[in-house]
Amino acid sequence: MTNSMHVYQSIARAVCDHGVDTMFGLMGDANLFMVDSFVRDCAGRFVPAAHEGSSVLMAMAYAHVSGKVGVATVTHGPALTNCITALTEGVRGHIPMVLLAGDTAGANPRHLQSIDQRELVKSTGAGFEQLRAPETVSMDVARAFYRARVERRPIVLNMPADYMWLEVTHEAKVLDVFTAPGGVARGDILDEAIGMIASARRPLILAGGGAVAAREQLIRLADRLEAPLATTLKAKGLFNGHPYNIDIFGTLSTPAAYELIAQSDCIVCFGTGLHDFTTDHGKLMKGKRIVQVDAEPTAIGGGLHPDAALVADAGLTAETILYWLNEAEIAPSGFTRELDIETLTAHPVGPNKTAEGCINYVHALERLEDALPKDRVLVTDGGRFMTEVWCRISAPDPQSFFGTPNFGSIGLGLQEAIGAGLAVPKRPVVLFIGDGGFMMGGINEFNTAVRLGLDLIVIVANDSAYGAEHIQFLDRQMDPSLTEFHWPSFAGVATSLGGQGIEVHSKAALETAIAALETRKTPVLIELRLDPHDVPRMRT
Repeated sequence: MTNSMHVYQSIARAVCDHGVDTMFGLMGDANLFMVDSFVRDCAGRFVPAAHEGSSVLMAMAYAHVSGKVGVATVTHGPALTNCITALTEGVRGHIPMVLLAGDTAGANPRHLQSIDQRELVKSTGAGFEQLRAPETVSMDVARAFYRARVERRPIVLNMPADYMWLEVTHEAKVLDVFTAPGGVARGDILDEAIGMIASARRPLILAGGGAVAAREQLIRLADRLEAPLATTLKAKGLFNGHPYNIDIFGTLSTPAAYELIAQSDCIVCFGTGLHDFTTDHGKLMKGKRIVQVDAEPTAIGGGLHPDAALVADAGLTAETILYWLNEAEIAPSGFTRELDIETLTAHPVGPNKTAEGCINYVHALERLEDALPKDRVLVTDGGRFMTEVWCRISAPDPQSFFGTPNFGSIGLGLQEAIGAGLAVPKRPVVLFIGDGGFMMGGINEFNTAVRLGLDLIVIVANDSAYGAEHIQFLDRQMDPSLTEFHWPSFAGVATSLGGQGIEVHSKAALETAIAALETRKTPVLIELRLDPHDVPRMRT
């Protein structure tokens, strides 16, 4: 079916042809008519952000939680430059999303907002697709969505403003090639890998973000081997409920789990690139046989060189290994028989040395783990507060956890929490963010969450300092005052922006805040007043 329309309408229709019903963004000269058509002609939902970069972050979190390709749109020039950090974060996090970016007219190279947008996008590592001509709209949009899925990164579709009111004939185009699972491992390397696993006396199964769809297959393999299960941070929550789940592997492990990992003799890794924090800069992998399975070839050998590497689907490979172990009647290892999983998963709490007028951060997290809604989506911003959250606050499954700082930036979390909340509107979103991160990126989008009526709980870890820098000054016996700030009351700011703000400076005040969550009707912000000298340092 074909019909005549303007280019801006054809772009909107092409986006809808890919099943998109939600678009994040900020309107400007080059995209406002496309957005209007998306809403009015295609019955789509447009979520306006306060800042262009926020729209990209919202789309990224929406993609992660919903399992769809995220979509955002901005206009040209400074609008796109405002997205650079967010795009880089998306590239590092392997998030499939499409950014529809307007561009100035080619006939006006001296336009005030003209910039080489291709080179700008390339600097982030994101992909770039040019809207080549009015008559190629459907094919160019389809190509952008195809690349976002296959390359697992943001793709920017560049849309010249001077095309928008030209007439075209629209024809739906969708590149759909996702009908077969990833490859099956075979050959001599598979035989070698099975031999290593079969001969192991203390094997351990490690799953990363690339293996979250293979939960049941990995559990069956672990049970057959009598091997404990662990995950990387990005697969947090994957093995919840399993009796031999030792939780996060690496620098975020409990002391007891770290010791258990050190005792293992074979780590079978599925869907993880083995980041330095996962391997503790290689220390945890020394003296062990490493089998690495990943459908993404570039994930192999990036952090360390495995003893056997299989470019293959995680679930199918686990099933293949299990089949041959059974065929060869390999005896189980017995590694899990003496494990005390309660001890292995308990993070030490330590004494309360917090200054008067502040609340102990670790004690507060332990209480919040029990009190926060169990069906939560957990989002974290960046900062020294974050690693304790990752260790002590659980998420129902990997899809319900978002916010690892892939680019090391702060100030991205609240925007991501909004995207996550719109992906699952019937579930509460819990965001942990630092004081610096809230001032940098949270304060300008908190009202967006209020306007959207999201069920959002924001926990601000306010130590009145930039924590990572504060520690460095203290470690060198230097004055840390340059890192310390006298912020406004975040609780007061939240209330003034239409939410509910609660300040917590004692255990009693924390209980009051927890009680208030039961009757929340608007986004709630709980401000934990922390002692900057008593916040644990990052576990790296």
